[in-house]
Amino acid sequence: MPVTYLDKENIFEIRTNHSSYVFGINEKGTLQHVYWGAHVEAADCSHLLGGRLHSSFDAEIDRETEEYGGWGGCHYAEPALKVSFADGVRDLKLQYEGHRIASDNEVVLRLVDVFYAIRVEVHYKGIPEHDLIERYVQVYNGLDEPIRIEQVMAAVWTVQALPDYRMTHVTGRWAGEYQLRSTVLSEGKKVLESRRGFTGPHANPWFAMDNGKADETSGNVWFGALAWSGNWKIVAEKTTFGHVRIVGGVNDFDSSFVLASGEAYTSPVFVGGFTSGGFGQMSRSLHQYQRDYVLPTNKLRKVLYNSWEATEFAVTVEGQKELAQQAARLGVERFVVDDGWFGQRHSDRAGLGDWYVNAEKFPHGLEELIDHVKGLGMAFGLWVEPESVNPDSDLYRAHPEWVYQFPTREGTQLRNQLLLNLGLPEVKQFVLDFMTTLLTKYDISFIKWDMNRTVTEPGTAASGHQTESIWMKHVDHLYAIWAELRVRFPHVEFETCAGGGARIDLGILRYADQAWISDNTDARDRLTIQEGFTYAYSPAVMMCWVTESPHSFNGRSLPLSYRFHSAMMGGLGIGADISKWSVADLEEAKHYVALYKEIRPVILSGSLYRLSSLRDSNVAAYQYNSIDNSEIVVFTFLQSQHFGSEVRNLRLQALELQASYEILMDNGEAVVRHGSTLMHLGVPLTLRGDYKSSMIRLKRLN
Repeated sequence: MPVTYLDKENIFEIRTNHSSYVFGINEKGTLQHVYWGAHVEAADCSHLLGGRLHSSFDAEIDRETEEYGGWGGCHYAEPALKVSFADGVRDLKLQYEGHRIASDNEVVLRLVDVFYAIRVEVHYKGIPEHDLIERYVQVYNGLDEPIRIEQVMAAVWTVQALPDYRMTHVTGRWAGEYQLRSTVLSEGKKVLESRRGFTGPHANPWFAMDNGKADETSGNVWFGALAWSGNWKIVAEKTTFGHVRIVGGVNDFDSSFVLASGEAYTSPVFVGGFTSGGFGQMSRSLHQYQRDYVLPTNKLRKVLYNSWEATEFAVTVEGQKELAQQAARLGVERFVVDDGWFGQRHSDRAGLGDWYVNAEKFPHGLEELIDHVKGLGMAFGLWVEPESVNPDSDLYRAHPEWVYQFPTREGTQLRNQLLLNLGLPEVKQFVLDFMTTLLTKYDISFIKWDMNRTVTEPGTAASGHQTESIWMKHVDHLYAIWAELRVRFPHVEFETCAGGGARIDLGILRYADQAWISDNTDARDRLTIQEGFTYAYSPAVMMCWVTESPHSFNGRSLPLSYRFHSAMMGGLGIGADISKWSVADLEEAKHYVALYKEIRPVILSGSLYRLSSLRDSNVAAYQYNSIDNSEIVVFTFLQSQHFGSEVRNLRLQALELQASYEILMDNGEAVVRHGSTLMHLGVPLTLRGDYKSSMIRLKRLN
């Protein structure tokens, strides 16, 4: 059984295929972490369970390894739970009361305060095949009076006894998301967080920890990802006593809330894992977990065309029909109209919030374009931004009280828009109603849901003290809307987008089929962005577009082959103005679209191996293995040529040593090589020049 309890030792073990997670109840009734790593015998760890004292200034240092504890007594580390009681007491002393094994994979621990009727249930669910553990907590107020929750974290993870602690995470900004960073932790705190109202492009709620020596293929790595799409916080705290604890959950900043008598709060899920297979195996575990347990469906992403870069706001039915005809000739499967189809939306200054079809742009209604698109053999999709509103809109003129605002402040406009207070029941209902009308009236099978601004002035027009967190209520209602839309319209696929990749996490991915990871579509920049993204998230959700050259962001010119190879490593899209492409470009694009459809199951359902990175090499290479490892696709990218010819061999991974493989190169040449040769010697790379790329296909013969 993955979950066991040893009564004699007061020890619990969550055992996955390759790891043991051990904790227990010490003599003081404290839930204490004991061990996390490769398999051990849990009973042999019992001597690690117990109180520790260093001095009167460092009493109860065992509390630094609490599995879940409240702020109170001699506890000075980042707290898992901090509360204020109605009588002014702010001290919380949680002790073990009992547990229940809910299933073979799940155990729930009950903690209670020594005086007040507050109960915390700490949930653990093992995912044995992926070496992961899902954790979350539920807090129950059994008092007659309300309590104020100042901070409540989803889980506390402890990594002990490493000589050094290196933390890997991602950072970035708009158009430069998912940049990998590593830092060696000294004593103190490293805080990753968002206070912007959504997950944010500047950080992402994922971390990895190792001893500074792990690499892509080897080394012990501890890691975790938080399923929350609003303000979040992950704190890695190294103590002077030789271990690191990682606390994560909803950000406590400006987010205290009242828990009324008889009410309960449930935290987001914080999933954690251990692997001895380096960062590559960490990523593959997370990718497969997402496909098996998180994503709403495992449909293969359709090849899409998005008309934004071709038309921007100058949308007309005839212009869209012409683009649709061209897209269909390329083999595109889904045609998406972006911003500019609704209200008086001729720029970003007006019309946002008025979700009716613009009669000047579509004099015969949206049906004319939808019928045309479907007649060409493509599905139809639409862009929306339901959470925002322009001051110059019918919606704002009718309901100025629906936006976030403080009574004595003028709201900040970002992109000429304000943000609707989605936490208000009437706003939630408005969004659900207009989306229901849109998806009922029109044959729409895809929605690109955008959010192009952060939260500012997070208040309401109503006076009085706020008893619930506005930041949290926004996300709760967002999830509720998406959940309801998925029930009402199971055939519709949804893409999460927020000014690019600012709302991507394991929370929104329970409702979204795919994710737009950056507004930067420069194919060279995208290699770095996509690589960082895949450390935590599956290529199955990663949408990548082929756009213009030279690219507007960097002024860089790249071959069409390079742009397609970069975009074929996730869900393939085209966002260029294809009405201006040459006949040669259109024929080449048609070839790559057809090729992508052949390899799509390998890319979106298989396993990713990052063979080489432009962060430390002149060549980037990425290998995808099919589910049964019978088919392999490898993409290679040369940054630039130096000093003439150079012999390069790319060693592949995860092949069968004794098997033979047929190798099909980009130039059409086919050879047969043994798996041992391909893994130990490698496959020759013939790339020459600047910004060159290739795609290699392998098929196992026996």
